[in-house]
Amino acid sequence: MTEVADSARRLKRVEALADLLDTRFRIPGTRIPIGADGILSIVPVVGDTVAGAMSAWLIWEAYRMGARKRTLARMLGNAGVDYVVGSIPVIGTIFDIAFKANSRNLALLKRELAQMEPEGTRRI
Repeated sequence: MTEVADSARRLKRVEALADLLDTRFRIPGTRIPIGADGILSIVPVVGDTVAGAMSAWLIWEAYRMGARKRTLARMLGNAGVDYVVGSIPVIGTIFDIAFKANSRNLALLKRELAQMEPEGTRRI
């Protein structure tokens, strides 16, 4: 498999995970998106740890796709804030629903990949 095809496949998986964690569902009767991260945070510490592990996988994939250390550090910062604040009962659940760390990290990764493209070509 070519490097470009491999990166495209990785990015699709990262997009699917970010969607699952941050926006896959809607709070009934509203337009507010919620994902597994917000739902899991109802179970203090354990739920946030599970969501944090999935966020770590997303960052690992960004590393494997060649993201720079600066971008990876920003992604780790987003995930860290999400984990720490998200672990606070009640307030953390509301924060998890609003902050969307994985969607932020996906945007960082896409911006990074776009900057990595050689002039006049499209990587993904």
